[in-house]
Amino acid sequence: MLTQVGYRRSSTSEQVAGYEAQHAQLAAAGCSKVFGEMVSSVVQRDQLEAALDYVREGDTLVVCKIDRLARSTSDLLAIVAKLEAKGVGLRILDFGGTEVDTKSPTGRMLLTMFAAVAEFERAVMLERQKIGIAKAKADGKYRGRAPTAKRLAPQVHEMRASGVGATAIAERLGISRASVHRIVAERAA
Repeated sequence: MLTQVGYRRSSTSEQVAGYEAQHAQLAAAGCSKVFGEMVSSVVQRDQLEAALDYVREGDTLVVCKIDRLARSTSDLLAIVAKLEAKGVGLRILDFGGTEVDTKSPTGRMLLTMFAAVAEFERAVMLERQKIGIAKAKADGKYRGRAPTAKRLAPQVHEMRASGVGATAIAERLGISRASVHRIVAERAA
């Protein structure tokens, strides 16, 4: 039996609405099973690996957008190669306003071209950002991102003084235990 298998991903838990919208799109597209995870594309994506293991010859892996699947052109092409080796197609529901399916030669060509353009645009954007930051630093206007944990130092010290443990402090404030220990150690030094 040929199956449409969905994969959805959001980078952070703040993107819950988008994550749920992906599920609705995949279900509407006829996916009988949907794998999903809330992780950055640069870390290990266990559910993507599970989806790639799950699909069988003749199946189609369905994603809403290309950026939910791959982090770069080489990553995308590696995923497509894995799918093709298993006889599985890739269907992208929103590919610049149209749908693309790699089961056709035209779909494969479009996918490769657009992935290369997207990667190029990202590289150009990062280069411009780097130049802008260097100029701002030279002008003395760049401060960088304020460290989240250091801003919470007063709360950490207050909670620690009232006997709350490092794990509980970290959970309540949304920071790591290492940050809690660092803040406590800095005061003691």
